[in-house]
This record gives sequence, C-alpha cells and structure tokens, in this order.
Amino acid sequence: MWIVITLIFIGLLLVLTEIIFVPGTTIVGILGMLFSGIGVGYAFQIYDKNTAFWILGLVLVLHIGGLIWTLRVKAWDRFTLKSTVEGRSFDNRLDGLSVLEEGKALSDLKPIGKARFGEKDFEVKSTTGHIAAGTPITITRLQDNQILVKPL
Repeated sequence: MWIVITLIFIGLLLVLTEIIFVPGTTIVGILGMLFSGIGVGYAFQIYDKNTAFWILGLVLVLHIGGLIWTLRVKAWDRFTLKSTVEGRSFDNRLDGLSVLEEGKALSDLKPIGKARFGEKDFEVKSTTGHIAAGTPITITRLQDNQILVKPL
C-alpha cells in the first residue's frame, strides 16, 4: 500500500513542480504523470478493481485540483510580464530630410527599396507601388523612421 501512495505522491509533487516552477511540457511533468500512472497501475495489480478505481479517481481529483489550485493562487503571475514599453525608438536617421525633397531611386521600389537624397542613401517605401531604379522621386511623408516617396 505504501508503495502506491509513495508513487502517486511523487507523481503529484512532480506535476505541481512542473506547473509552478518549470512551466512548459518538460521531463518533470512527464515523469510526474508517469509516476502517478505507475502508482495507479500497481494499485490495479494488488487491489480489487473497486479499490483501484477509487485510487484512480482520487489521483485524477488530486491532479485536476492541483491545477485549479495553482490557477486560483495565481502561481502563473510570477511568469507574466507586467511592464509595458512606453518609449518610442527614434534614432535621427531622418534628420536633414524634408517633405517634397527630391532624390533618385537606386533600386527598384517594390514598394520598398533604396534611394539617394543628397549624398546619403536611405531605405524608402513607395506610396504608388512599383518604381523602377533610376526614376526621380520626391518625399511625400516622413513617418515613424519611414520615408514615403512617389515618382516625380
């Protein structure tokens, strides 16, 4: 009898360890289910069916109850990210550019490609679809580190 209780207890302990400390499907949870299954299987070998089914029911209640308990005590809260990113990234890559500035497409813009404005090359996005390389272009909008262009 003690071997059945020990196997089931170890199985339950490993499953709870999996849920609380090692989230995900890892070897710990699999071993816990295996130990519980072996304990129930051994109970079916050494006890009559009625007692073994009671043990199986108890194991299921303990496993499901453990899962519900961890959800109620918010054991998952320590694994969730609660902060949010407030800032925005702006790295001054658009400094010196202005709307209606003219340049030239260095590559095909399908709709994104390379263009030159002054002496600098930039990644740009076409607002009109495909623009062939070498086409004169103008900046229509500067938005969130993006340069939106259209052909002249």
